[in-house]
Amino acid sequence: MGTACTSIAVSTVIFTVRPTGPDGSHELWLPLVRRVREPYRQMWALPGGPLGQDQDLETAAASYLHLTTGLTAAHLEQIATFGGLTRSEGADERVVTVVYWAALPTHDAASGDGDLNVTWLPATDLPPLAFDHSLIVSHALARLRDRIADPTVARSFLPAAFTVAQLREVHEAILGHKVDPPNFRRHVLRSGRLEDTGQRVAGTPHRPPALYHFTTEDAPEFFRSRSTEETP
Repeated sequence: MGTACTSIAVSTVIFTVRPTGPDGSHELWLPLVRRVREPYRQMWALPGGPLGQDQDLETAAASYLHLTTGLTAAHLEQIATFGGLTRSEGADERVVTVVYWAALPTHDAASGDGDLNVTWLPATDLPPLAFDHSLIVSHALARLRDRIADPTVARSFLPAAFTVAQLREVHEAILGHKVDPPNFRRHVLRSGRLEDTGQRVAGTPHRPPALYHFTTEDAPEFFRSRSTEETP
């Protein structure tokens, strides 16, 4: 019996929040890259590629993200390893993929637009993706939603100063449904995680909304790294 080679690859799931529709609802979107060679030629895939001999994992993930989409994430976090025995069927070697995630504020994510081989799509309404990338996206979404009870889970999606309404929009995008605005406001203001900056949104009619920031500068750990082995 021959011994199959094993290679390591990295993939990155990047989320941002975008408004969709006239009702003011918001959704999670993510960038995908069109494959230009086999296997899965012309299909959409997550940004990523094989790990170089002289690269560490996070450096490789950041490098492929910027190379394929033009995006730069301030913080990448490792969330899972996909190494099931059946995920590389038909390939010359077994591929183990280490998955990273990041969130980008909307204005930062806009820098990735304009490339014909890059598209942004709603994270919950994707076409079939190359390899097992649909499973990877579902896993990342589930991990994100698991931590939604922590108000600071939205930190990376927001500018340094934000309104309670903006924070609520991020939570609605992650959860996939509307939340009651008065109850949400009471909850987050009582949580002790927000601090009024003393500033207000300029150029708004009537009473301008207050701007807040999180009370700690420590980035929250949204996920705990763990391995994921797919079932055959």
